[in-house]
Amino acid sequence: QVQLVESGGGLVQPGGSLRLSCAASGSIFSINAMGWYRQAPGKQRELVALITSSGSTNYADSVKGRFTISRDNAKNTVYLQMSSPKPEDTAVYYCNARVVNYQRTSSDYWGQGAQVTISS
Repeated sequence: QVQLVESGGGLVQPGGSLRLSCAASGSIFSINAMGWYRQAPGKQRELVALITSSGSTNYADSVKGRFTISRDNAKNTVYLQMSSPKPEDTAVYYCNARVVNYQRTSSDYWGQGAQVTISS
């Protein structure tokens, strides 16, 4: 099986910065796309940012220019650098990975979620 463990959530003031990390471990042959999603109270989960195995990225319009997604393939880890966060970025952030196992089948896995609160 595969586990995704997130870290780095917390409380930060508007205009500050925060970095989330998500490390994958377990039966991993390779990882295709990795991404970050978020869910605010009373809202549906939405895509924040996505990064492919080759490094191509895609961002939600609401975070373009403020958030940066990156990954370390050697460590099976994805990061989300949040710069100049706003109160509306407050949510539980989930990482996602499409993992290929040694049988060459792929499955989606999710992290446990990290609370991010932007408030003064």
